Amino acid sequence: MAQGRKHWESMIADIPKEDKRIWFHCASLGEFEQGRPLIEGIKRKYPNHGIFITFFSSSGYEVQKDYELADCVCYLPFDGRKTSRRFVELIKPDVAIFIKYEFWFYYLTALQKQKIPTFSISAIFRPEQQFFKQGDRFFKSMLACFDHFFVQNEISKKLLNSHGFNNVTISGDTRFDRVMEICGSPKRIEVAEHFRSKDKVMVIGSSWPEDMEVLLPMINDPNYPLKFIIAPHEVGESKIQKLCSSITTGHQLFSAYKSTQNPCKTLIIDNVGMLSSLYQYGDLAYIGGAFGEGLHNTLEAATFGMPVLFGKGKDNKKYQESMDLVALKGAFEVANAEECRRTIDDLLQNEDEMQRASKASRDYVLSKTGATKIIEDFLNVYLQP
Repeated sequence: MAQGRKHWESMIADIPKEDKRIWFHCASLGEFEQGRPLIEGIKRKYPNHGIFITFFSSSGYEVQKDYELADCVCYLPFDGRKTSRRFVELIKPDVAIFIKYEFWFYYLTALQKQKIPTFSISAIFRPEQQFFKQGDRFFKSMLACFDHFFVQNEISKKLLNSHGFNNVTISGDTRFDRVMEICGSPKRIEVAEHFRSKDKVMVIGSSWPEDMEVLLPMINDPNYPLKFIIAPHEVGESKIQKLCSSITTGHQLFSAYKSTQNPCKTLIIDNVGMLSSLYQYGDLAYIGGAFGEGLHNTLEAATFGMPVLFGKGKDNKKYQESMDLVALKGAFEVANAEECRRTIDDLLQNEDEMQRASKASRDYVLSKTGATKIIEDFLNVYLQP
């Protein structure tokens, strides 16, 4: 991240000025996917507008640095009075859009001083956040820099309203639109297709070591009636080797997969960028992260219509869609290996329950689409040439 930021000025120095320039800022890859339906919708309607995308993290930048609809993709320089003012002056945005999170004081105040319309999309707010603590003017002042908030739920709207911010629209979450797009035209992955064959498969997405402790007893049971596709969160060579050494049943790496070898029980994905399309080959999914830094994206799996499992983490309540899926019994929280196996056994042995959970997941995603159109309709007045 530090290395990538060293020459940020040269990355943006020669960008031509189009009809209008729209700046999207994303914390990482997840936020980019969240904003992608809006980016693509704007580009379809206003093909001569320039799209400028910044990332805070390397995991977002490295994957999307060559995104074809963007005129420029770069790191956001670290927040500071001079740097932020210089950055905004150089890119000259007509509109700035921050996706879900990311509140940078100097960037927001620079945009406000230059009277650049600034929006927060797919935002979600909670009472315990610093913005809403009594006497904390610094954080609250950042909220005052936004022209409008597009929030995911009624709680966020009421919370902002109670603190004097009435420039709020409940739009929902644009991620639902994105996952439905992916589901409608997923990439074909021939290795996964061959690996699956006619067997039942669990796709394990964005797994961490804590998740593997829960799953390994099933994976290492040669008689367990499931195959597994594992897409770890970290795919560095040492991490992949450690994962491989923990698996005692037959397994292959995606990068070295050979269909001529004896059939294996586990396929390990040693790259990034294909997880959202891998879910099409699953009958169930397990989503990682809940036991550690935070639950990863459950919607990418749910949209393909399958039961979704994840760890019973202390911060799970922060993820509205995951808790909604649990309430609808399309998703299941599991505390340990025994509970995980028991839940999967119940689903595999009861086809009616499997179908009911699958339908609940799919119907939930379908019911939540439409946020992108709400935001696009509102922004049109700012986007017209």
